[in-house]
Amino acid sequence: MCVLGLGLIGGSVMRAARSAGREVFGYNRSIDGVEAARFDGFDATDALDEVLTRAALVDALIVLAVPMPALPTMLEHVLRTAPDCALTDVISVKGAVLQAVRSHGLHGRFVGGHPMAGTAHSGWAAGDARLFVGAPWVISVDDDVDPQVWALVMQLALDCGAFVVPARSDEHDAAAAAISHLPHMLAEALAVTAGDVPLAFSLAAGSFRDGTRVAASAPDLVRAMCEANSEQLQVSLDRTIELLTRARDGLAATGSVAELVEAGHAARMRYDSFSRPQILTTTIGAPNWRHELAAEGRAGGVIRSALPVLGSRG
Repeated sequence: MCVLGLGLIGGSVMRAARSAGREVFGYNRSIDGVEAARFDGFDATDALDEVLTRAALVDALIVLAVPMPALPTMLEHVLRTAPDCALTDVISVKGAVLQAVRSHGLHGRFVGGHPMAGTAHSGWAAGDARLFVGAPWVISVDDDVDPQVWALVMQLALDCGAFVVPARSDEHDAAAAAISHLPHMLAEALAVTAGDVPLAFSLAAGSFRDGTRVAASAPDLVRAMCEANSEQLQVSLDRTIELLTRARDGLAATGSVAELVEAGHAARMRYDSFSRPQILTTTIGAPNWRHELAAEGRAGGVIRSALPVLGSRG
């Protein structure tokens, strides 16, 4: 397996894959990151074409773990040096990645992925082999994904300790806007608002700390993921602004915020009791397998152990 980009997520994938017994090597643009990975005993280089040549020779699964702005350049190198390798990614948007992969003619061997895990820290040193344990890992089931490549990506996610959520790229992006990209925007707004009140930071405790945790993330990384999912994030922002405007108007008119507080509490209780039934009966590569997995994922179904693949032994 070849990981391109050894920051928090890529570095954690590299650690987790090696802990699962996989042979893994990787690339990082920053020599500091490469040297840190090597110091920890990992096979890393800053020579991109060299590592892709090696990936082509051993038919490695290539994992794209670079920020969205760097993706087109990375895909150009993959197309030139290792176009036949199976390809996946761990980038937090799926539609924009799929579009970029298609524009480079690499979609025949590509299956998108997004492990829903992370911290506010970045770089190789922030990585953790157990980052994905018990976390959802979205794997795209778009109309033309290859079943064999899909199975490879599924196994990677399971080896890293995650459970798999199958989803179409457009549906992933709508959900990610609501539960990942919108929280970043709200955290930034909360931090700025509190910063305008002289006593606020002196009094701040758990609620403020938890509500602004992701505002500590590197701004360039936050911008990259939010701007790449601009259309869906605007929908989520519009809905949030609508709710907050109604709460403000209600507070002014009646002195009450009951409507928003009660609706929010009810939604959170639904989340706490949300069940994730295990997907057991779908065979990858069978007729309508993509449609079946997308529907089961939409209903909350997850994959916790490898599904059978049509035509594979055992």
